[in-house]
Amino acid sequence: MGTVIKVGMADLNVCKAPDALTTLGLGSCVGICLWDSVAKIAGMAHVMLPDSTQIRNNDNIAKFADTGIKETLDRVLKLGAQKSRLVAKIAGGAQMFAFGSNNDMLRVGDRNVAASKEMLKKLGIRLVAEDTGLNFGRTIVFYPENGNLVITAVGKPSKTI
Repeated sequence: MGTVIKVGMADLNVCKAPDALTTLGLGSCVGICLWDSVAKIAGMAHVMLPDSTQIRNNDNIAKFADTGIKETLDRVLKLGAQKSRLVAKIAGGAQMFAFGSNNDMLRVGDRNVAASKEMLKKLGIRLVAEDTGLNFGRTIVFYPENGNLVITAVGKPSKTI
């Protein structure tokens, strides 16, 4: 067993097996994991917002789905992954507060999930599994050795996708 590397909020990182990647507290945020099963290389981004073009002072590229996923891709490729072998798994994107409103600006979780899927499609990376939506936060750990994404949430059984 290697080191479990922490990925903070609005952060990203990459690793090779036997190391693993983890991020805590995915509420409306989305955790995106990219994985090359042959090279056993993975990357994880913890994105907070869907679109960097909608925000001023957006210097932190890991904060946004559009720029964070692209940077994660660049980093796993630099580590030795091959784009043709990459697949993605995502988790998070919850609706954490019951506003009783259909105001799209308040539905950050849904927008983060949609933006993440759109960016993966644009980059030609197949989404193979997801655990998104609903109304609870998640913590995730991704293992590049076998591609398991382990999801835990308070009061819920652990789930592996």
